Parts: sequence; C-alpha cells; structure tokens
Amino acid sequence: MFPMHPKMDEQQAQAYAANEDEEEKHIQKVQNAFLYYGPYACQRLKRSMDYLNSLSGEDQHMLAKYRAHLECVRTCIDRNQAVIREILRERVLYPPEESTVNPSTDSWEFDEPPPNVRHGDMDQTDIRLEDTDIEPLKILKAQSTLKLIARDWSTDGALEREQSYKPIIDSIVEYYKPSDYELKEIKILVPGAGLGRLTYELACLGYSCEGNEFSYFMLIASNFVLNLCDYENKYALYPWVHQYVNNLRREDQVAAVRFPDVCPRKNPPKGHFEIAAGDFLEIYKTAHSYNCVATCFFIDCANNVIDFIRTIYKILVPGGIWVNLGPLLYHYSDVSGQNSIEPTFEDLCIIMESVGFVIEKSRTGIHTKYAQNPASMKQSEYQSLFWVCRKPDPFEEQRGKRKASREPHDLIVREDSEEEEEDGRKKEEEQLKQPITADDETEMELLAQPT
Repeated sequence: MFPMHPKMDEQQAQAYAANEDEEEKHIQKVQNAFLYYGPYACQRLKRSMDYLNSLSGEDQHMLAKYRAHLECVRTCIDRNQAVIREILRERVLYPPEESTVNPSTDSWEFDEPPPNVRHGDMDQTDIRLEDTDIEPLKILKAQSTLKLIARDWSTDGALEREQSYKPIIDSIVEYYKPSDYELKEIKILVPGAGLGRLTYELACLGYSCEGNEFSYFMLIASNFVLNLCDYENKYALYPWVHQYVNNLRREDQVAAVRFPDVCPRKNPPKGHFEIAAGDFLEIYKTAHSYNCVATCFFIDCANNVIDFIRTIYKILVPGGIWVNLGPLLYHYSDVSGQNSIEPTFEDLCIIMESVGFVIEKSRTGIHTKYAQNPASMKQSEYQSLFWVCRKPDPFEEQRGKRKASREPHDLIVREDSEEEEEDGRKKEEEQLKQPITADDETEMELLAQPT
C-alpha cells in the first residue's frame, strides 16, 4: 500500500483536533458530491429528453437515433456512478449523515453551473441548495475528477502527460543524473499532486518522492487508483458523457476510457513514494528539506503567488532546483469573496530573483492541454510557461557568482532563439581556443589576487 496521510506538526494536529467536526462535514460534502453525481447528470439529460418529447411527431421521427443516443448517455452515467461507488467503497472516511431526500432525478433540481468554474481541481465558492447539503459546484468537481482520471491514468491521456510531465521529468533527470547521484537520497516534493501520476513516475525512476494534495476529490480518487486497483484497465469511465455540444459523432460523447493503464500495486516504484494531505503553505515550513520541488499546473492556485515562491525557496536545500510547468490562470481571480493578485511572467521573474532564485532555464509557448476531449470539435490549449530555478548555495554567494535580481532583457525564449544561443556558444568556444598573450596572463593574475 502507498501511504496517504495528513502531514502535520504538533500545533497543526491540535488545531485539526479542535476543528475535527468541521473537517468531517467538509469530507461529507465531498462524498455527497460523488454520491449525487448520477442524479445531477441525469437532471441535465432529462431537460433534453423532455424537450425532445415535446416536439412534433415528424421531428421526433427524424431524431429517432438521437433519442437512442440519449438513452445510451443515461447508461454511461449509470456506469460512471457504479465506478464512483467502487471509489468510495473503502474510502468513506466518515459515513454520510442520514438523508430524508432520495437521490433520484425526479427529486433534485439544480441551478446552472456557476460561470467561474476553472480546472475543477480547486475548492472555490460554495453554492448551497436550499434544504440540502449538496453543492452543485462540488458535483461539477466530481465530474472533473472523472476527466482527470482519464488524463493521469489512461492511455487516452498519454499525449497530455507527454506535454505536461515529460519536460519536468527530463529536467530533473538532467540535473540529478542517475550516474552522479544515489537517487533514493534525492528528495522530491510535488505540490498539487492531483491524482499522483507525476509523483509516481518520478518515484519509478528511483527518486524519493512525496506528493502533496489539498483537495479531497483528488485524494479519494488517487487512493483508489494507487491502492485499490489490482490490475491494468480494470475499470471503464465515460468522462465526456456530460459534453452535449461540439460532438462530431454520437459515439464521441459516449466514448469509454479504461483505467488504470499502469497498476501501481503490481508495478511499485523503485523509490520511496507517498502522498501527504494538507495545505501546502501550512504544512511545508521546515527549511532545507527537499532537493527538488516539481510543480505542474499549480502555482496559479494561490491567492498570493509570492507565498508559494517563498515557501518553495525556503524548503529547498542550497543547490536544489524548482521545476515548473503551467499557465497563469490564477484560480481565485474574479471569484467572489476571494482576494487575488495576478502577476505576469515578467513580474514573476522579478519576484523569483528577488526571493533569491537563479533562473537557469525558461521557456514560453509550451503547448499543453488540460483534460480535453480529444474528439471534440472545440479544443482548448495553453501556451504554458516552463522554467528551472536553482537555490544558490552559500559558497556560491560568497564567491559572488549569484546573479543580481533584475528584470530579464529577453523573457520570451522560443525554439527559434535557441539557434542564436548555439551561435553565441560557438563564438565563446572559438575565443577560448585563441592563444593567451602575455597581457592576458598579467590581467588574470591581477584578477586572482584577493581584494
């Protein structure tokens, strides 16, 4: 079994115990959102069926195959709900309270989805239904969780993982080469670990990896995949069944995705692997704890991104690296009741260097999709940022090699500019090959003398 546990110091444990009732209520809301996924989804389906039934006989005759398709949609929703019951089977942390309301499509009416729903991986606003403890926004997050299972743990999500995870993994392997390091001694933290695939892949390479996740939607689903699935492609989900528009073929909406494509129980990683539950800013306060922090679609989940950057710098050992990939969506921007700042990439570069980081590498325009239906007529894609930052060691600072904080002259580094960098390197190499004159030797001796 892969450990999944709250991570707290003594003070945090006392605070948790004092608010345990509130924590239980929050967990119950998440479980209720999963349990009422089916009734919520069928309520949307019912609107289409009711309107279809109100049409003329001639119109209904032309839509006979469409009617059969809607019945297939209902079947797919039922099968998704069956998988959700499996997910909750051994992960109901607190039994849901007795409810007098029967979770059927006839007894539930829901508002339209709020306009500020983001990736579906952040807790934002709570929108209550009258006389119930079910929140439509949380049910939408349950729907998003199904899409994220497809992204992280199916062959259908391989392209998205290639776009988002491979640059991070490649940079870590390049910096902490297996030939130069005892990988089990290299501690990597993955905040915002989601369903755990990036953390798992790094641990499979031999690194000691710890994922951190705050959302109970993610924790419950990742526990199921990591600890309860006992063979590959055991389960089938229909993650796109809620998408009623931009479908080229009827089969695109009801396409099945099987998971997990890799069974972690049968293929345990070589390195240490665990998932720690809790708020990143609250539980990671010990300085010099990790050799690497890897973030993917994470840093824009803060009210104040500077808090994230400072914390990452603090917990890294001197010489450690922070590898990041993702957009700047800023989840709390324009969310009612939440404060937010939205620094540009230019601002972030100033912030990172002001905190103390050395920016070793940065790229823009990295094509990345996030939980997209590959068959949809509408495709959304981020032009994501990617960077590798290093926390300088004290000896480096004493030698004066740490870069001064400044606004970079060229923030946008694309593939076409890499050729110019290569030409510059070649010119430097040619200069080094030139013979050293007597004047050069005298200048080097003067530079070598202590001040």
